[in-house]
Amino acid sequence: MVDVQITPHRHLASTGSTAPAPVSGRDLLTDELIETHLEVARSMALRYRNRGIDVDDLEQVALLGLTKAAHRFDPDAGHEFLSFAVPTIRGELRRHFRDCGWMVRPPRRIQELQARIGQVEDELLARHGHSPRPSDIAAHLDVDVDDVVDALSIDGCFTPAALETPVGDGTSTLADFLGSPDEAYGAAEAALMLEPAVRQLTPRDRRIVYLRFYEERSQEEIGDAVGLSQAQVSRVLNRILKDIRDVLGGQAPVA
Repeated sequence: MVDVQITPHRHLASTGSTAPAPVSGRDLLTDELIETHLEVARSMALRYRNRGIDVDDLEQVALLGLTKAAHRFDPDAGHEFLSFAVPTIRGELRRHFRDCGWMVRPPRRIQELQARIGQVEDELLARHGHSPRPSDIAAHLDVDVDDVVDALSIDGCFTPAALETPVGDGTSTLADFLGSPDEAYGAAEAALMLEPAVRQLTPRDRRIVYLRFYEERSQEEIGDAVGLSQAQVSRVLNRILKDIRDVLGGQAPVA
């Protein structure tokens, strides 16, 4: 991010002279507003720390918002500068998060709804005396409760929890609860693929397949069970596997 430099106004004369032109009263007021409220901007930036964006960047964004507010402030409008500057600074910070801070980017309407929720939560808290429920927020903003729930649930999309984050009593981490490839899925898929081909075998051939691939018996043990020699069992298995390959288009397990 480009640094926002807070410096007093200095204007060069139109003649090209390097001497600074006199500073107007408006410029002096703007400079005073900025310099007086620097800590306010920095403290607002700190409220958004630990959300995945460096604090220095947040401070620069807050100072940019402060500068914009100071330039736009009309002292004759009848309101205090802070009441004008705080929403401007907050808007710059939230806009920065909206555009640059998402690790996982939800739909734009949900992002915008989350920003609207953030603007009314304090008001609803003061009105109801407790943290507003999703139904309270939905009624106030005239939106669906489901959308409010979705918007509230994406709060962690700025900084997903690290896999090393302790959970429970602290003896386990989040990574310990991640799923892993389940070999049973492969076995189930193979069974579904093989079932039509095996169904076409004779009862004796199906028994040989069962003894070989389910009970994992040796060819000699299979021969004793079905009344064949070991050599005959070998030939029968080769024929069965060829038949299965023909049915499956060349995809079958080998003995």
